[in-house]
Amino acid sequence: MSGKFTLIRLSIAGENFEIVVKPDRALDYKLGKGGDIRGILIVDTIFSDAKKGMKASSEKLIKTFKTEDVYAVAEAILKRGELQITAEQRRRLIEDKRKQIIAFIARNCIDPRTNLPHPPLRVEQAMSQIRFSIDPFRDAEAQAKDVIEKLRSILPIKFESLRIAVKIPAEHAVKVYGALKGFGTIKQEEWQKDGSWVGIIEMPAGVHASFLEKLGNLTQGTMQTKILK
Repeated sequence: MSGKFTLIRLSIAGENFEIVVKPDRALDYKLGKGGDIRGILIVDTIFSDAKKGMKASSEKLIKTFKTEDVYAVAEAILKRGELQITAEQRRRLIEDKRKQIIAFIARNCIDPRTNLPHPPLRVEQAMSQIRFSIDPFRDAEAQAKDVIEKLRSILPIKFESLRIAVKIPAEHAVKVYGALKGFGTIKQEEWQKDGSWVGIIEMPAGVHASFLEKLGNLTQGTMQTKILK
């Protein structure tokens, strides 16, 4: 397809329905970013075969969609149909997904020899050595777990989470509480009578070092932490 337009095709009961759309706006819509159907369509027409210029008949539209309103039908096709993405869109989507996969692995995995996270660059270099076809539309976390299995043959890697007991002194507790949530899931918590906060937070092992650094800075080194078994 041209970089200026592409198609979305929907097949129902042996009948094909197509709309001609602006590639980036249509992709944004399919990715959940919204958009007005009028700003997405190139041509306000429902086709049975857009390349041949064949329009879908009113009878088929009413039979299939219960309406012949172009915008109502086009929106249904946009929601349910298959978008033919351009080569440039595919390249961008794959690159974005690759970055998400690398970030997930760097955050959630450690080197079992050192118990330290693998830096993103190391993960990226290791990924270049394995054959893994990135699906631009598949969930990054699900793909990352497949990548981890392939990386085990060339990179010592362990998927691990930690449970950390934390105590924050009263003078820092309110300020630090918001930052805690950004590192993981708070499993237990209690505000003490003196205003201090104690709790247990579960987090990816790969962020433990940055967690300690962040809390150390926010509390001027007065927080207490302990890794739980």
